[in-house]
Amino acid sequence: MIARMEVRKAYQYDDPRGSLSVIDEDALPFPVRRIYYLHGVPLGAIRAEHGHRQLEQVMICMHGRITVTLTDGFEREAHVLQNPSELLHVPRGIWRSARFELPDSVLCVLASRPYEPDDYIHSFEEFLAWARAERKSADAT
Repeated sequence: MIARMEVRKAYQYDDPRGSLSVIDEDALPFPVRRIYYLHGVPLGAIRAEHGHRQLEQVMICMHGRITVTLTDGFEREAHVLQNPSELLHVPRGIWRSARFELPDSVLCVLASRPYEPDDYIHSFEEFLAWARAERKSADAT
């Protein structure tokens, strides 16, 4: 498992009228500074191909099915999101991509920081070099 990455659960309450999922602050690993969502994405399209130096995220598939593939530059994992009570925590320093596998899928993202263009790493090769340097620096301490 990629270090620090985890799947969490929202509280879910079910009755004959349907389900209510609740995300309290204790379910989140950081204070939320921004919320956005991806929708209207063509079937099979891939979004979010980038990494972040500082930003953490919690991803929630509100509708449909989305496979999120993560790598820290050393290990790789894929997570199928299809239940709105599942929360995928993506820590800083992780490359991510999200494949939309059902029509009308919706991905909601809770972010730890406001939009900061300099925090993004858009080139996978640049991300790998950055990740290796980060690990080397961490190993030296």
